[in-house]
Amino acid sequence: MSMGGSGMRPEVEIRGLRKAFGGTEVLRGIDLEVARGEVVCVIGPSGSGKSTLLRCVNLLEEPTAGRVVVGGTEVTDPEVDIDAVRRRIGMVFQQFNLFPHVTVEENLTLPQRRVLRRGKAEATRVAREHLESVGLADRAGAYPAQLSGGQQQRVAIARALAMGPEVMLFDEPTSALDPELVGEVLAVMRGLAGQGMTMMVVTHEMGFAREVADRVVFMDGGLVVEEGPAEQVVGAPREARTRDFLTRILHPSAAHEPGGGR
Repeated sequence: MSMGGSGMRPEVEIRGLRKAFGGTEVLRGIDLEVARGEVVCVIGPSGSGKSTLLRCVNLLEEPTAGRVVVGGTEVTDPEVDIDAVRRRIGMVFQQFNLFPHVTVEENLTLPQRRVLRRGKAEATRVAREHLESVGLADRAGAYPAQLSGGQQQRVAIARALAMGPEVMLFDEPTSALDPELVGEVLAVMRGLAGQGMTMMVVTHEMGFAREVADRVVFMDGGLVVEEGPAEQVVGAPREARTRDFLTRILHPSAAHEPGGGR
């Protein structure tokens, strides 16, 4: 995995990013780079702008101001072919967003055929390869409703990978899962990181962030409050707001005691 500041062009470059919904400014000037092969975990309280940041990277939300560049292409350029850019960016959501009326395999082949214009045989081959990579080759003929939440999320990851992305965005991919199913999804993501996939991950899984992330970014109030190596930000944060947040996440009982979390 690469680290930022290596002198290579960043895979993702965000400059002066702002996003307002009505009169509420959710992102208040974000500057962030993600190097090729780097894993960046974005943490912070609910409402801090984490998911909006991710959605601005592939223009699911249109920024109010600022620039987003992915793979050398400015996503925020009004003349950009956004469909071509999105083909290079895979996204996995909290909810699995699978097509319920078709099989697992068809969930992977249909986007390939419609968007990438792959033939049926090639799309099927790619689908089976990626289902194998997430440990679900034996469920290709099942329907989403027949799968556990963890299996559905693994299918969603395989579907994104089948499109051949250069960057993967994960928006709290385990938050809708029962606790016992979280590990199987994190294991797939850990494997992707080990293969050198560029990843931005919004997560509350601090153990995953500490183990897998090259960098952790702490957001609060629409701003980047602190960023650095995972061990430093999660293990020894410099900013009081970061410490308070991590106390609430890692030691919730202490945070509710008088004077706790300060």
